[in-house]
Amino acid sequence: MENIIDKIYAQMSSMSTSDQKVGRTILKNPAVVINITISQLAKRANVSDASITRFCRNLSLSGFHELKILLAQCIGQKESESLKKLPKDDMQAALGEIEKNKVGEIHATLSQIPTEKLEKILSIIEASRVIQISAEGDTYPVAADAVYKFNQIGLLSFASGGNVETADAQTMNLGRKDCLIVISNSGESAALLKEIKLAHKNKLKVISITNNPASPIALASDYHLKTGVRQTILQNQYYFSRVAAFTIIEALFLLLIKRNEKRIENIKQHEKIVSSQKI
Repeated sequence: MENIIDKIYAQMSSMSTSDQKVGRTILKNPAVVINITISQLAKRANVSDASITRFCRNLSLSGFHELKILLAQCIGQKESESLKKLPKDDMQAALGEIEKNKVGEIHATLSQIPTEKLEKILSIIEASRVIQISAEGDTYPVAADAVYKFNQIGLLSFASGGNVETADAQTMNLGRKDCLIVISNSGESAALLKEIKLAHKNKLKVISITNNPASPIALASDYHLKTGVRQTILQNQYYFSRVAAFTIIEALFLLLIKRNEKRIENIKQHEKIVSSQKI
């Protein structure tokens, strides 16, 4: 099977001027392209974001994300750098390396949040009639955790179960008294970006959680919280870790309780209600 770099070289002479700009930029340093956004590549190639999408379609790809996957496979990133560092014959040393990475992620995530921004985000969440939380794929468990936690302290929240069509329908029924929290590791989900545009049309405040402040989702949001992610896990999940995103949700949950300690009573009442389900 022809790899994507060979395919770009083979088709270069027949490409449009715009596609040639994109192709030359990719071929100059394909390893860099793997970890940048579509907007960053467009800027490097001096073309529009739409030109990048057309370039991918002209190569019979579904989009920019698939291009990055194929580039990663092509340049031999079969195993992430973080996994290569894990000792195979010393389990305790491997656990120690994992611990170091995860502690580093938590510290990097929490230490970089400006107080003023955090205070504003907490105020928006508290004042919202309804909090919609959206994510898809491997990130959805973070959204589900947020929904559980916020409802537990008396803040009405819901998610779509990871179904983007349902999420859009939910957003259509919300307004200026509500807010949307979007969680996406890459910040490049077209479905979530579409939902953000719909939310803004309905006057919702949008808070995003991604690992890239220059990503389309981060730039489209009213407020952005950056996750500090240190590990790459698979070649098609470039900087993926739910730990950092879960950390932000946990921090918001605890800070919301601290701002109004009466919310502890909500937790007690909920625990009492569900206690009959426990053995």
